[in-house]
Order: sequence, then C-alpha cells, then structure tokens
Amino acid sequence: MSKNVIITGGGSGIGAAISRIFLDKGHIVFMLERNVESTREAFSEYTEDKLHIFPCDVSDQARVVQIIDDIAASATIDVLINNAGISHIGTVETTSEEDMDKLFAVNVKGVYNCIHAAIPHMKKSGGGAILNMASIASHVGIADRFAYSMTKGAVLAMTYSVAKDYVADGIRCNSISPARVHTPFVDGFLAKNYPGQEKEMYDKLSKTQPIGRMARPDEVAKLAYFLCSDDAAFTTGTDYPLDGGFIKLNS
Repeated sequence: MSKNVIITGGGSGIGAAISRIFLDKGHIVFMLERNVESTREAFSEYTEDKLHIFPCDVSDQARVVQIIDDIAASATIDVLINNAGISHIGTVETTSEEDMDKLFAVNVKGVYNCIHAAIPHMKKSGGGAILNMASIASHVGIADRFAYSMTKGAVLAMTYSVAKDYVADGIRCNSISPARVHTPFVDGFLAKNYPGQEKEMYDKLSKTQPIGRMARPDEVAKLAYFLCSDDAAFTTGTDYPLDGGFIKLNS
C-alpha cells in the first residue's frame, strides 16, 4: 500500500537516496528542502503527483507547521524522516556561539519542529513511523566534532523519548547512526581542505571504519526504508548503527 512520506533534506546525499527508494517503490514523497531548484532538476523524472517539494528551513517552526498542516489537510502522514542536518568541525574552544546556535537550530530544533508538527496528525490517523538520522557521534567521542556530536546526541535522546511517549498511539520512532558515508559533501570537503591530496585523505577516512570503506547512500536508504515499512512494525525506540564496525570494533 502506498504511504505518504515526509523527508527533510531529501534533495541530496543520503536524503536523496532515501527519497528515491520510496519513490521507486510507489510511495508519495513530500520533501522539505532548502535547495528547491537543484532538487527539481535532480528529480525531474518523477511526476508532481508523486513528489512534492516545499521550500523550507527546518529551523523555522512556523514554516514547518504550516507545511505539515497543509499536507495533513489532504493526506495522512504515514512516515516522517528527519534527515536534514549540517556538519561542523571544531573543539569547544574553536566553536563560536554563532556556530553553536546554527548547529542547534538545524540539527536539534529542526528535528523537534518536524516531530512537534507531525505527531498530532499521526495520532489522529492512528499511528505512523518516525525515523531520525543520528550518527556514530551520538555514541562515541570523535575529535573536533564538539557541536556536531552535541546535536546528534540530542537526536538520539529525542528518538528514545518520542518512542516511549507515543507507543500507545501506534507511533514508532527509531534512528540510524551512520559512520562516514560517501556523498558529494565528502568530496567537496576533501577538495576544499586537502587539494591535491583528495585520494590519500579519502583512503585514510575510509579506513577509520574497520570494514575498510565508507558506506554508500543507498545502504542507508535501504535500512531507512525497512524501518519505516510495515515489516518493522514491531520495532521502536531503537538506534541502528550503520558504521562498518566503527563503534564496537574500534573500542
């Protein structure tokens, strides 16, 4: 049966892979995305009745509520995937107040905004599935990732809290904690920070996962699809590390 799926940050990287797997399996995707034009180009093969793109900064609660209320006015909200997020490199000393506020606004408040807006509609329709994108940084210390780790720790805690509070309403909430995933963001980061050394640094970063490589976006998408499907109806309040052994085998 076709589901109505809200995905934040679904236009690129992991979000794009998640969006595509739902679209290709016949579901309807409502995408909250800042980069609307590039996303339309990237997803031009999908018809407007299957893919709906809304310009949105998830840190803006009024905008998030407006969009989700508008969606719910004509469709049930079966799945919410909180994928939108930003990264940051720095220790507590090198993280400015501006950096901290920006990371918190998108990675923490953005997730809260979407869940806050979607939960009442899911309760009214008898349930749904929420999936949050956490990180291995939710579980272990990673050098130079102070603010980012803080936000992803909060995402993990929100996952557990929402799962506990709404299990009786038929709402499931889980999260995925990826290690490094090979996305255009990674390539851009290497080109900017290690010009001429991209391959060397890529190999070095890949080897931090005991399995010896980075994950592919489609691998994250397949797990996301399962966790939001009826096949995972008995699964809630759980985080799934997709990390090539990083958390357990590096300890």
